[in-house]
Amino acid sequence: MDKAKIEAGVKLILEGIGEDVGREGLLDTPARIARMYEETCAGNSEDAGVHLKKTFSVENSGMVVEKDIVFYSTCEHHMMPFYGKAHIAYIPDGKVVGISKLARTVEVYAKRLQIQERMTGQIADAIMEHLSPKGVMVMLEAEHMCMTMRGVKKPGSKTVTLASRGVFEEDGALKEQFFHMID
Repeated sequence: MDKAKIEAGVKLILEGIGEDVGREGLLDTPARIARMYEETCAGNSEDAGVHLKKTFSVENSGMVVEKDIVFYSTCEHHMMPFYGKAHIAYIPDGKVVGISKLARTVEVYAKRLQIQERMTGQIADAIMEHLSPKGVMVMLEAEHMCMTMRGVKKPGSKTVTLASRGVFEEDGALKEQFFHMID
């Protein structure tokens, strides 16, 4: 990440909106924003596979659900935050991963300039690729600041996206079980 470029860009934005970049309250703002982007866009340099590679053998093939994983991301269209909860289910095929690794996988994709629809599929695809389960289902519910504080200004509205892979695509009863478990 090139922090100097971010700082220069922030200065241009501040000047563009008519601010005095030399005033006391704004002197350190470009550096603060550069540090913020270093943190909020850290997923660009991360590989979800790193978190999903440590697995444990199991005989159980029942559904594993991790719900209400809070995430914060940044919309690539307006560079404004969107945030919400992720719900993940998978059906193991001989191996499971530590449950914290599912949350870490969500974080990898959330910490990128992103759209929710893509992020949902990326999480599902990473779990399929690295755990080889019988199936996976991912649901994201998020509030987008580009909808709530600008544009149509509809606070409280949520966008819900869903990605299903493997047996979840074919078995309606499994989908219903997932929805019941996250309710």
